[in-house]
Amino acid sequence: MVAAEGQIAEVLPIIPGIDLAGVVIESTDDKFKKGDSVIATSYKIGTGISGGFSEVARIPAEYVVPLPDGLTLKESMELGTAGFTAGISISKLERAGVTPDNGEVLVAGASGGAGSLSISMLAALGYDVVASTGSMDEEDYLTSLGAKKIIHRDDVVNDDKKPVHKPQYQAAIDPVGGKTTEYIIKTLKPEGALATFGLVGGIQVHTTVLPFIGRGIHWLGVDLYSIPWNSV
Repeated sequence: MVAAEGQIAEVLPIIPGIDLAGVVIESTDDKFKKGDSVIATSYKIGTGISGGFSEVARIPAEYVVPLPDGLTLKESMELGTAGFTAGISISKLERAGVTPDNGEVLVAGASGGAGSLSISMLAALGYDVVASTGSMDEEDYLTSLGAKKIIHRDDVVNDDKKPVHKPQYQAAIDPVGGKTTEYIIKTLKPEGALATFGLVGGIQVHTTVLPFIGRGIHWLGVDLYSIPWNSV
C-alpha cells in the first residue's frame, strides 16, 4: 500500500508486500531448517525491509512462523494479512463486549479482502452481518459468505453535522476511513465498538466527543505492524 501522507515506507528503495509464504532456503536460527514451509507477516515487512513481492526474501527469524497445520502455502496467503486483520478486528470487538445476540454488525468495504473475510468469520460465529459495498452486483457473493443484509456504501457516509444519529449497530468493522468512519461513530449503539484499519476513504475523521461520552462507544485501532502472527 502506498499513501502520500501515510509515511508507510521507512526506507527507499523497497520491495513492498506485507506478507509472504515459502520454503526456507537457509537459516541461521535453529528454529528453522532448509525445506521448512513458513509464513511471515506484519512487523516491518514491506515497510522497513523488502517484502512479499520479492522472489527471495531475507526475513528476521522472529518474524517467521511455521506454516499452520491444515493449510497449504497458497491457502495461507489467500487468508494472509486480510484474514489476519479480520480476525484481530473481531477479537478486539469481542474483548470490548460485542456478542452475537446483541444486534447487527456492520462491515464496510464488504467486497474487499478484509471485508469479505470479516463477513465469513462473523457469520460463522453467529453474528447478524450487514454488508456495505459499492458493488451491488456482488450481492449474491456477499450473501453466500453469510451477510444477512446488503446496503450501498453511500448509505454509510456521513453527510450532515449532527453529532449523533439513531443507534443502529452494536459494532462495525471499518476498512474505509473518512466519512464512513464518521457515520459509523454516529450510529453505534451504547457501548458499541468500531474496529478501524483502513484509509481508502481518507485519513481525516471529523467527530465530536458526544458519541463517546454519551454512548460510551469504543473506537479500536487495528495495527498489524505491532501485532504479529506469532503473538496471538
